[in-house]
Amino acid sequence: MTGFKHLLITLAVAALTTSACERKKEEKAPPTPPEVLVQTVKRSDVPIWAEWVATTDGYVNAKIRAQVTGYLTAQNYIEGSFVNKGDVLFTIDDRPFRAALDQAKGDLAQQEARLGKAVIDVNRYTPLAAEQAISQQELDDAIQAKLAAEAAVAAAKAVVENAQFNLGFTKVTSLIDGVAGLANAQIGDLVGPSGMELTAISTVDPIKVYFVISEQDYLRWSLQYQSEAEMEAKSKDLAFDLVLSNGETWPHKGKFFFADRQVDVRTGSIRLAAIFPNPRRVLRPGQFGLVRTVVRTQEDVLLVPQRAVIEVQGLYQIMVLDKDNKVSIRPVKTGERIGSDWIVLSGIEPGDTILVEGQQKVRPGMTATPKPYVPSAQEEAAAGTSEKPKPSRSATPEANPAASSPEEKH
Repeated sequence: MTGFKHLLITLAVAALTTSACERKKEEKAPPTPPEVLVQTVKRSDVPIWAEWVATTDGYVNAKIRAQVTGYLTAQNYIEGSFVNKGDVLFTIDDRPFRAALDQAKGDLAQQEARLGKAVIDVNRYTPLAAEQAISQQELDDAIQAKLAAEAAVAAAKAVVENAQFNLGFTKVTSLIDGVAGLANAQIGDLVGPSGMELTAISTVDPIKVYFVISEQDYLRWSLQYQSEAEMEAKSKDLAFDLVLSNGETWPHKGKFFFADRQVDVRTGSIRLAAIFPNPRRVLRPGQFGLVRTVVRTQEDVLLVPQRAVIEVQGLYQIMVLDKDNKVSIRPVKTGERIGSDWIVLSGIEPGDTILVEGQQKVRPGMTATPKPYVPSAQEEAAAGTSEKPKPSRSATPEANPAASSPEEKH
């Protein structure tokens, strides 16, 4: 029994000794440096984007009115449908106009008959007057009667032509190809030139997009060129993106169209327009969005991910790893935000290794385990652009006449 107790005590001592040794080894083993995601700073050329609140409008907007007075007897189009130039939209009761045309034609026939008699008289009197069989006065009267008959025929023809026009105007037609709007008049309404607008038609392919920029932005853009021709050529080279109200970007690029003739003295802004292809006529007048374009390229700048920049009480810092993977903090001066990146003007140099993720795991002087930072697909897609907020109807061009370009936001 005594030997058994001695064996138990020996095993217990051995177990305690082994546990103590293992704990001692664990205490002596240094901790593993935390992993952080890093990126090497490089210089690059960065496109600078600007964006403005915009509204869509028809390339051509035709207001359709009746050109003669009468009662509507038919509506010949479907509201909201596409119509071609010359399509009949409304029909006005044409009976009074047919009667007027018939009367005008009858008057013309009478005047032509009088002219025929006057011609016969002149032809008959001319040789008789030469033989002095009749007086010269009689020939002169016949000639004057012929001239008067010719004038009466011309006037009667004009009345017939006008009556034909009025009869044709009883068919109210479209003057352009486009999308027809709601009908403002109903069958049985009395319409006329001074009455209500019957409907409106807009050409929407291409579609026009209006936006306003500040006077300062306009001058900054215009004064960088030596001549008006150079400025117009560069303006035509601009390619615009249109961000719709649902946040999606219209798949077709827009082109600069025109700048208004004057600056609005109330807002200090000038109105511009771009045109966008709209092949399926999805876009309609009155929609809100954002137009965006590259206004310049900033060359040879340092571009870092926004998540690498730490803001502390209005100041900006970036964590940097040295060649021994030790962490230090540097104050930096930032420039424009470009999509998911940020331009850094000073504080870091090309070739520096900066922390992009994992800053909360380390402190200055600590050693870190660097792993390469790989941008996500969304970040890569957003590279070279600024944020794309969804446009709001409350942010109209009048309420926000000069949406700031990215360089003015920071």
